[in-house]
Amino acid sequence: MAQQMNVQSFDAALAGNLPVLVDFWATWCGPCKIMAPVIEAVAAKYEGKAVVGKVDVDEVPELAQRYGIMSIPTLMLFKNGEKVNMSVGVTPAANVEAMLDAVL
Repeated sequence: MAQQMNVQSFDAALAGNLPVLVDFWATWCGPCKIMAPVIEAVAAKYEGKAVVGKVDVDEVPELAQRYGIMSIPTLMLFKNGEKVNMSVGVTPAANVEAMLDAVL
């Protein structure tokens, strides 16, 4: 299951050894609701191989500001604490998995 992240858990995940996929989203966002089951499926498939998290931009605006999130949903992929890929808008599961597979 994708973990809800705050600043502390986000920073801790980035400091870890696994790639980190973060879904920047909001409860009122229709496309974000479409992405939710995709993110959950990816989280289950990559459990133990990657950290999959969700950042609600309304609850944790400092992270959205840190990464200049202008549209949601935005997926960002980090490896070794550095952003290596991102996708804006509804993204098919196969594309999300390809992003992760590229860094594993």
